[in-house]
Amino acid sequence: MSETNHFSLARRTALVGGATQGIGKAIALELARLGASVVAMGRNPDGLAKTLGALEALPRSDSQRHASLEVDLDDWRSLGGKVHAFLASRGPVEILVHNGGGPAAGPAIEASPDHFARAFEHHLLCGQILVQALAPGMRERRYGRVVNVISTSVVTPIRGLGVSNTIRGAVANWARTLAVELAPFGITVNSILPGFTRTARLEALFKGRASRGGSSVAEVEEDALRGVPMRRFAEPEEIARVAAFLASPAASYLTGVNLPVDGGRLALG
Repeated sequence: MSETNHFSLARRTALVGGATQGIGKAIALELARLGASVVAMGRNPDGLAKTLGALEALPRSDSQRHASLEVDLDDWRSLGGKVHAFLASRGPVEILVHNGGGPAAGPAIEASPDHFARAFEHHLLCGQILVQALAPGMRERRYGRVVNVISTSVVTPIRGLGVSNTIRGAVANWARTLAVELAPFGITVNSILPGFTRTARLEALFKGRASRGGSSVAEVEEDALRGVPMRRFAEPEEIARVAAFLASPAASYLTGVNLPVDGGRLALG
């Protein structure tokens, strides 16, 4: 008798936000490797084409059908219609990876109300729209996974990311609220809190911090590494593997969790 593969995502469909680069793209590829049909979502058509090409280049089963969905989360009013139209043509999606680029850097005291409003719309309102669109299919299948990619700032605010710190905290509490509401339907809702991860955004943040502080990028990186017990930054693939676990049957009794993937950074207190 063969044992059940508790990490297999065969015959599941995943919608992955921010899939054109960085952590989102790494998650899309990792879910596909575990057997899921992946819908790469983002606003950059060239980036989506590259991600779709990378997905289709992976070994795949006959049941896997990858696709892309071009949306702009800054235009949240049109998001629901686009997603519902896609579902009508494609069918239910059991896995949602809610991931998107973070708000611009800067102190909270200098941010305008519009900065906070746009970030709220982009991250929380769009997440709400996506979950409302996908939850009926998840309930029907008695299988649902919502994985939010947010930040360690949920626990400890990050210097110079005032708007991001605020909005990420709101998303984390929204997710925990949904976890309780959706648990009876076999739907789990969890959030990953990545630490410093080698992405284009981290590079831009470090360059900005170096410019403002009159130091080099290398000095900024070294300063950041002092706060990471593992003494290195994460690779996007390391975050992706944790997301894949949360999306899998193996995580069936895990919900409402903010899971740091940070090389021990938060353990320092």
